[in-house]
Amino acid sequence: MKNPIGIFDSGVGGLTVFREIRKQFPQEDILYFGDTARVPYGPKSPDTIIQYSIQNARFLLQNRAKIIVVACNTASALALPILQSMLPVPVIGVIQPGAKAAVEHSANHKIGIIGTYGTVNSGAYQQEIHKLNPEIEVLAKACPLFVPLVEEGWEDHTVTHQIAAEYLSEFLQADYDTLILGCTHYPILKDTLIKVTAGKIKLIDSAEVIASELESELPEIETSGIGKNLFYVSDNEEKFRSIASRITGTNLEYLNKVFLGESWFIK
Repeated sequence: MKNPIGIFDSGVGGLTVFREIRKQFPQEDILYFGDTARVPYGPKSPDTIIQYSIQNARFLLQNRAKIIVVACNTASALALPILQSMLPVPVIGVIQPGAKAAVEHSANHKIGIIGTYGTVNSGAYQQEIHKLNPEIEVLAKACPLFVPLVEEGWEDHTVTHQIAAEYLSEFLQADYDTLILGCTHYPILKDTLIKVTAGKIKLIDSAEVIASELESELPEIETSGIGKNLFYVSDNEEKFRSIASRITGTNLEYLNKVFLGESWFIK
């Protein structure tokens, strides 16, 4: 096995990041860990999220990851600087690329952010946006019901449409022209969000812009062969397999359960 690109998320949401990275880097091996036993991260305390993130990153590092992508907005907001300071490989998150894309797109300088409580309360997106342009008006809103709806596979359910309409009404009424999907679960709801906003708001998906960030940080880029996909979860393998197959458009050939209290090494 080549030294893989390592990705972790609280559950299935980071598969949107995996999907974009796989498109851009077909020769790379990718190791994905979904912490499905402890999802969602958003309502948990910063200390707990940092602890989980360190455990997740160590698992990827134990299995020779040459770079780690924190595909969870909450973990990126709260744990990224700590991971970058303590790990011997590059570590990148989803917040800075998403903020940059939003600033570049917004015509009326009104950018909305939706995310978990942890991401919204951290102020991480707001800080990144105002670093780039302090004149931009920013409104951030927590949407805690979106993650469990995605985890249940209810992305096109009537209930999901009703909840999305309630969450996004403030952005529509105030004429925001750009909305950051500040959780990697949220792009799975993109079709629903487009319908609810009638296409009036540009949706910024960090997963789509992180590939360019990754290219500049990779220690080396594989140029031959076909990359392998290795998936690990901390619980509910079959549920993960079902949702992941739908998101990635492929059957998961390798999926295993891992207990982070143990040292697991891929053969």
